[in-house]
Amino acid sequence: MIIKKGKIPIKIWTETMESGAMDQAINLSNLPFAFKHIAIMPDTHQGFGMPIGGVMATKGYIVPNAVGVDIGCGMCAVRTSLTEIPKDILKIMMEEIRKVIPVGFNRHKPNSKEYNTNKKIAKEFIDNYFEII
Repeated sequence: MIIKKGKIPIKIWTETMESGAMDQAINLSNLPFAFKHIAIMPDTHQGFGMPIGGVMATKGYIVPNAVGVDIGCGMCAVRTSLTEIPKDILKIMMEEIRKVIPVGFNRHKPNSKEYNTNKKIAKEFIDNYFEII
């Protein structure tokens, strides 16, 4: 379903949506840097500022806290020397990132085997592919 109640469309992949989550999606669609459309996934529910299960692309801006602030959610913004990424390289990068993104509560506990392994792999990946500036 697509609704047009803001500056850009909202694409929704669910039959039902909390009114608070809908209000948040509409607010996102009115942001001046929101790009193309707002996407709402089937597991959506109201978050803090942005609906959980919401995705917002931006043009010219990075919004590191645009994850809906759900328990266990998180992301990290790292400034790099990259200005654009060819699709074939992006595909490889995403495959590698998906291998090392810690998922689940045990993987977030410092000094656990999973945490230390993921931290080491992520550092090697960043060192090989990025110049952090």
